[in-house]
Amino acid sequence: MKLKILVGTMTNTAEYVAQAIQMDCADLVDEIEIAMMDGLDIGVFDEDALYLICTSTYGSGDVPDNARNLYDSLELQPKYLGAVRYGVIALGDRTYAQTFAFGGRKFDERLQGLGARRIGELFIHDASEGTMPEELGTAWCREWLPQALAAMRVTA
Repeated sequence: MKLKILVGTMTNTAEYVAQAIQMDCADLVDEIEIAMMDGLDIGVFDEDALYLICTSTYGSGDVPDNARNLYDSLELQPKYLGAVRYGVIALGDRTYAQTFAFGGRKFDERLQGLGARRIGELFIHDASEGTMPEELGTAWCREWLPQALAAMRVTA
């Protein structure tokens, strides 16, 4: 089984998290592929893979610029995604309480609306805590990935 990490970022932090996961979790899954969301659309979910949305939040609770096309395509080109299983790493800053981690939360809501099923809880990183998102995201993924792969085998 492949883990496909879809990265939405403005400052590359989400990409660094994805790269850390790729290096640290390689022993848990057959393959880990990182795909920047630039230019992607809903067709990215046609592949047989476990997906991990790794995205920051930008502006007033928006998805990053490079994620906009993919996010919009989930509404403009809707199709049933019942076979899709995914997790979410949402990066944000709690000092913006009204829109904290909305980038990841928005993807989660839109994917669920199309029938995709999230495995586990969202991992939300708060930049205002001063912790390293790469370290905490990787630790979360090491716990999440075995559970997610087991859930994929059950539903296959």
